[in-house]
Amino acid sequence: MDSQTTASDSTASCQASLDHPIFQESVRRIRAWLGPTGLAGVEQEVLERLVHSSGDLALAPDLRLGPGACVAGLKALAAGAPILTDTAMAAAAVAPMARRTFANPVHSVLAWAPAVAPAGGTRAAAGMERALLEHPGAVVLVGSAPTALERLLELAEAGTIAAPALVIGMPVGFVGVAESKRHLAASPLVQIRLEGSKGGAGLVGAAANALLRRAWLDQAALDPP
Repeated sequence: MDSQTTASDSTASCQASLDHPIFQESVRRIRAWLGPTGLAGVEQEVLERLVHSSGDLALAPDLRLGPGACVAGLKALAAGAPILTDTAMAAAAVAPMARRTFANPVHSVLAWAPAVAPAGGTRAAAGMERALLEHPGAVVLVGSAPTALERLLELAEAGTIAAPALVIGMPVGFVGVAESKRHLAASPLVQIRLEGSKGGAGLVGAAANALLRRAWLDQAALDPP
């Protein structure tokens, strides 16, 4: 058996351990329904997982992938970067895949939040600041709290924190959401985001899970047993 066959078998075995057959069939159908997207590789996989998690085939035009964002995310996650989320729900969405792959520590920034929101602020924003100071170079997921995303952007612009390895900015809703996404788009941070009001804990988790899965499969291809 040659090394190429061994690597292929290892990747297939690894993929089978990560993907339920229903998920595989869902992705096949999603790919057919979407048709040409202009994306390839891991960027396409991020889109497919977002559609799978949301059931929304109209989501594709809202996805924005910053230059090199997916590659940066793969590298950081494969190196064991911590994953910070704005809610416990987002942490719960990504923790199982993290455990099955690189064992990245997953934390909700609410673990650092005060019991009571500070005057003029939110618990998520306060927790985000403390968590970022403790975990430089993290992969940051924001699916619910635009105030947390705004605080991250303020701290990065001021040079108070090291830039996160990747920001997945998909807060959902109608108050402060569009503004925070525009601010993220205008920033130099490495980012993946959804435009408009779409987003949520499940979707930021889905994007992170797509990256974890691909990084794990890529490692299996390089390091077969």
